[in-house]
Amino acid sequence: MTSVSPVRYEVAEHIATITLCRSDAGNAIDDLMAAALRDACDLARQDDDVRVAMLTGAGDAFCLGTENGGASVLAPDDIARLRVSDSVAAIEKPVIALINGDALDQGLELALACDARVAAADARLGLTQVRRGAMPWDGGTQRLPRLIVQSVALEMILTGRISRAADMLDAGLVNWAHSGASDAAEYAYDLAARMAAHAPIAARYLKETLLKGADMTLAQGLALEADLSVLLQSTSDRAEGIGSFLERRAPRY
Repeated sequence: MTSVSPVRYEVAEHIATITLCRSDAGNAIDDLMAAALRDACDLARQDDDVRVAMLTGAGDAFCLGTENGGASVLAPDDIARLRVSDSVAAIEKPVIALINGDALDQGLELALACDARVAAADARLGLTQVRRGAMPWDGGTQRLPRLIVQSVALEMILTGRISRAADMLDAGLVNWAHSGASDAAEYAYDLAARMAAHAPIAARYLKETLLKGADMTLAQGLALEADLSVLLQSTSDRAEGIGSFLERRAPRY
């Protein structure tokens, strides 16, 4: 019998789509999926043809968390095997979470590791671990308050509140919420295509500047911006940008 991978990896038009494929289990993360997802993230990171990555789920859910996460105690070794958000965050290229359905617990932590979140309006979002006497362990306590107002993040985590994606637009938890999963997917791929059309090296430098700069002083962040801007001048991106401008044509990155 041929085993089916719990993660599907596809590349088209410079966009790598990483799909969680345990729809019968709500795409909950187990050991096999964690390993496969880390491998897929490495592929997206290393493939020069990939300019943007998309993370989504098969079926009706994005990811409902960790397999048996509410019924068992996770030992340190379990957490080390199951942690995957850092692999998503390590992709230097823009990463979009297409939240096609509910993203709960570790599932939301995965989405938080992405750079932008496009969601179906009725998708439920939440970090509910406190209800079980546990806490987020795949980046939720750190990434959520860096993304939204700290007091709102604290309230969400301490109460285990679950919210509709549409209701979290103003808080900044999602960038866009659309009426259904198909509309969200259409918008997410359009967004990915617009990102992929631009200079890929510049995009990586921009992401590095914004994310690293957030943890620096203003002076350090400005220095990083200046350094990467200088480095960009010697790249093929910059040469093509100047050449296309002088030749009055669209750039070919």
